[in-house]
Amino acid sequence: MAKTHIQLTINGKAIEALVEPRTLLIHFLREDQNLTGPHIGCDTSHCGACTVDFNGRSVKSCTVFAVQADGGDILTIEGIANPDGTLNALQEGFREMHGLQCGFCTPGMITRAWRLLQENPHPTEEEIRFGIAGNLCRCTGYQNIVSAIQYAADRLAGGTIKEAAE
Repeated sequence: MAKTHIQLTINGKAIEALVEPRTLLIHFLREDQNLTGPHIGCDTSHCGACTVDFNGRSVKSCTVFAVQADGGDILTIEGIANPDGTLNALQEGFREMHGLQCGFCTPGMITRAWRLLQENPHPTEEEIRFGIAGNLCRCTGYQNIVSAIQYAADRLAGGTIKEAAE
């Protein structure tokens, strides 16, 4: 099959590649770019484990062809950490507030929460729950995930940090 030339930015790095038109973005990221943070969870776009930020919107990368990302800007979990390599407030929140168990959904959940906080820096609990509704976690009851996002919102706003969940 003939390949198509694409140019895009992934986690701040300019990328050029040749891809088959049928290659899904999730496979391009994981197999061609070795960015294994976004996970393949359901192959049906229901779980959100493959969520990335694409041109300022959360997308499930299993629903986007790599050729559709041509000219775009993509952020994956690998690009969320601070430039000095320290944890972003969201990553820290998930650690401190015990917002993960098995960790499979965590990259997509954090990437979705990152966009949510870009759009709404001070979300209520209800807004957080609505905002992450497209990302499924099979281990937790979501309360610690919501607490982790609240922690990050507070931290990013320069507020005082609540005690970690026990």
